[in-house]
Amino acid sequence: MTLFEAIVLGIVQGLTEFLPISSSAHLRILPALAGWEDPGAAFTAIVQIGTLLAVILYFWKDIFIIVTATIEGVLQGKPLENVDSRMGWMIVAGTVPIVIFGLLFKSEIENSLRSLYWVSGALIGLALILSLAESNIQNRLKRNLPLKSIDDIEWKDALLIGLAQSIALIPGASRSGVTITGGLFLNLSREAAARFSFLLSLPSVFAAALLELYKTWGTVTASSESTTNILVATLAAGIVGYASIAFLINYLKKHTTTIFIAYRLVAGAAILYLVITGVLPPEAKSGNDSQRKNATHQEFHSKQAATP
Repeated sequence: MTLFEAIVLGIVQGLTEFLPISSSAHLRILPALAGWEDPGAAFTAIVQIGTLLAVILYFWKDIFIIVTATIEGVLQGKPLENVDSRMGWMIVAGTVPIVIFGLLFKSEIENSLRSLYWVSGALIGLALILSLAESNIQNRLKRNLPLKSIDDIEWKDALLIGLAQSIALIPGASRSGVTITGGLFLNLSREAAARFSFLLSLPSVFAAALLELYKTWGTVTASSESTTNILVATLAAGIVGYASIAFLINYLKKHTTTIFIAYRLVAGAAILYLVITGVLPPEAKSGNDSQRKNATHQEFHSKQAATP
């Protein structure tokens, strides 16, 4: 990809990673609309290092307290003694489902699930589910029923939200979207659901980024251009991601998720229309496809030249 493409995709990653509108969907859609090659699931995972750093910087006090309490609890033989140490272990437990499903369906996630049919379906379907979760919160507020804060999260909540997080492996689902949705169904306040969503993302995003970086290290460092593109995209994702976190946390203190539900429905319907009408191909345009086509053309012309 060019440096311009890397910057644009990094900005898109940072902007959409934390808003419940799916970063993977936008990183799949934008190249298709622009006629660029699909950056692929590996690129998405590596550039998430930028958004990972954004979460760490924004929540560094919370993270420090949780990590310190968790380590002290283990050393003292009382790992679940206080709220902060329990939160650390609940984040670990909530990460287990996405690790299991990510390994089981790795091939599908990187290939067939990147079809725009899946992307549009996930955008629309999970928008409808988020609307149900939003209705649950609004009904509780109308009846003056209390909502949970992040300190009220229990093991059941953490495990169920963690299970919801595994749905984010489908492009178009949105990691923040499905975890916030799970939190709203479990009667967390919108702000608490968002905060736990971001903290829960840390282990899985970190592990996925390191794994993909290790696997594609040869490609990433194959040239100074590719290395620069990855670094620039990651930096752009981190800067924009930090601003995106701050915006969403403050926005959800006073507003509903309706604007995101509407956006997902419109975006999903538009993508489906473009695919059905043939404007966009449902499958990704990859560099491997281009290489195979070029090789086929070269072979064809070689045979023609060899024919007397």
